[in-house]
Amino acid sequence: MSEDTFRSVNIERTSVGKYVVRNVRGGSLPMGTGEDGDFTPVELLLAAIGGCTAIDVDHITSRRAEPIQFSVDVTGDKIRDETGGNRMENLRVEFTVTFPAGADGDRAREALPRSLQQSHDRLCTVSRTVELGTPVTTVEAAGSTGD
Repeated sequence: MSEDTFRSVNIERTSVGKYVVRNVRGGSLPMGTGEDGDFTPVELLLAAIGGCTAIDVDHITSRRAEPIQFSVDVTGDKIRDETGGNRMENLRVEFTVTFPAGADGDRAREALPRSLQQSHDRLCTVSRTVELGTPVTTVEAAGSTGD
């Protein structure tokens, strides 16, 4: 992997069921089991799917007009499937976007459906990865057992 393609985060346990996710730029986000206000991993997955598409759509449409309203609702059902494993299904990303009246707003409104489709089909790394079903490898780091 080259430096321009590699992405990573570090997750550190702070107490039972509580963690801090950190990126290489110094950002941090609390994560937990859902017993408090911290985001759960599933909520972060939904946020990543919606956030990725939101960034794509915002960059495309806001070149034409600044939105008056721009919100995204991401929903899905957490189920236990026929193999007994947990997963999400019925994932839905719903945009509510309003642009001002006038020619610029008209151009932005016209670009919105196309930008949603471009994000879904080509631009959003997160939703494309989920839809294509990229394998995940889970391993124990050498020497991590404390022996």
